[in-house]
Amino acid sequence: MDSKLILYNTLTRRKQEFEPLHPPFVGLYVCGPTVYGDPHLGHARPAITFDLLFRYLRAAGYKVRYVRNITDVGHLENDADSGEDKIAKKARLEELEPMEVAQYYTNRYHDAMQRLNVLPPSIEPHASGHIIEQIAMIQKILDHGFAYISNGSVYFDVEAYNKKYHYGKLSGRVLDEMMSHTRTLDGQEDKRNPFDFALWKKAAPEHIMRWPSPWSDGFPGWHMECSAMSTRYLGETFDIHGGGMDLMFPHHECEIAQSTAACGHDSARYWMHNNMITINEQKMGKSLGNFITLEELMTGNHKLLAQPYSPMTIRFFVLQAHYRSTLDFSNDALQAAEKGYERLMKGVSTLNKLQSSATSSIDISGLETRLTAAMDDDLNSPIVISELFECVRMINQIHDGKQTISDEDLTELKRVIHLFVFDILGLRDDLQNDNSELLSSVMDIVLRIRQDAKQAKDWTTSDKIRNELSAIGIKVKDSKEGSDWECE
Repeated sequence: MDSKLILYNTLTRRKQEFEPLHPPFVGLYVCGPTVYGDPHLGHARPAITFDLLFRYLRAAGYKVRYVRNITDVGHLENDADSGEDKIAKKARLEELEPMEVAQYYTNRYHDAMQRLNVLPPSIEPHASGHIIEQIAMIQKILDHGFAYISNGSVYFDVEAYNKKYHYGKLSGRVLDEMMSHTRTLDGQEDKRNPFDFALWKKAAPEHIMRWPSPWSDGFPGWHMECSAMSTRYLGETFDIHGGGMDLMFPHHECEIAQSTAACGHDSARYWMHNNMITINEQKMGKSLGNFITLEELMTGNHKLLAQPYSPMTIRFFVLQAHYRSTLDFSNDALQAAEKGYERLMKGVSTLNKLQSSATSSIDISGLETRLTAAMDDDLNSPIVISELFECVRMINQIHDGKQTISDEDLTELKRVIHLFVFDILGLRDDLQNDNSELLSSVMDIVLRIRQDAKQAKDWTTSDKIRNELSAIGIKVKDSKEGSDWECE
């Protein structure tokens, strides 16, 4: 595949040709879930977006080390520096070990990702498994003068950092403006400035999750894990860091500050952010009653849902929108996506049944070039899907005898369609699975009718059923236990 990938770099706010640091190796780090609740729609979009990137980089010939973390410690109630650890709180309320909570929801997340056909990452590190690396990086930041110790906790000194570097370069924020609009909150008296953030928190006596450190028994701040783990597995400088737009500030901004303070430079060369998901044009939230888990979406068990939606319908729906555009979930939009997905899969099924001719009346020579150009243009999956629908129209014309295709072109068309539909977009033909279940049910009925005919000694009907099934490629096998069947 002759690919020249152009990606929108959030850090530079422009599209750039992707040039890996050490070709053909690509280091990709994506912020994964915090595992204290069932996976929801907000988890689906970044997972599918960066699965698309992962798949396309591999198809383009790169060797990708894809690291996606699991946050199982240090994610506090206000997502900053105060409050109770969310996993520890859930463990306390349910009388479980915190790691029981983390493991349960990690398993739920993995199950949802498998159903969405999201490939597993190369490495999936857990924050709790990398406390040593986080402590070491905090010490480096202290040694370089960009952090301070206060009552057993360690805080990042944003003002000191900003004198040498630029705090806010990812999100476009200006520190002077932040200083004038930030007020001191209760419980933050340990900080020199209210916009400083925790690298290490001293644990209160009742806090369950704690580790020894040079400063106190405590736990790392939320932002620290990604800086430490990306460096551990991808080095001090790597290619791409991804995540949802909601993480741009403060999480990713703090990551940049931490890595730069520790190493003298930012770690990631390209920053990519998928846009937000809304529900009927409203932000998703439990207080609004529009919070939908992936399980509810797939079962239809939610008051806002008119029906259940299959995992591939959800994936197709996400891919229909460019990853940097807002994605609004509604029943009408999902039903339209369901029809689009079914149309595409039926087109692929028809393609597999086409008969070749001596010559082609269609031209497929530029198909792969157009599809590759769309993906190279900042992963423009909507254009890819549009091109594939044109292919479906062409396939149907060939099937109806209005066009012809040579054996060579048919082989090439099948290769390109398979590459982009299944390998790159990551769709799966669940309709074939549904048809298999339907065929199995129908065959159970047919074999019962044949068994009734045999018991009535109606050998003519029994043999007729067997012979006509054989004629369409279904072999009936009789034994002492009864009859079974298989496709020949």
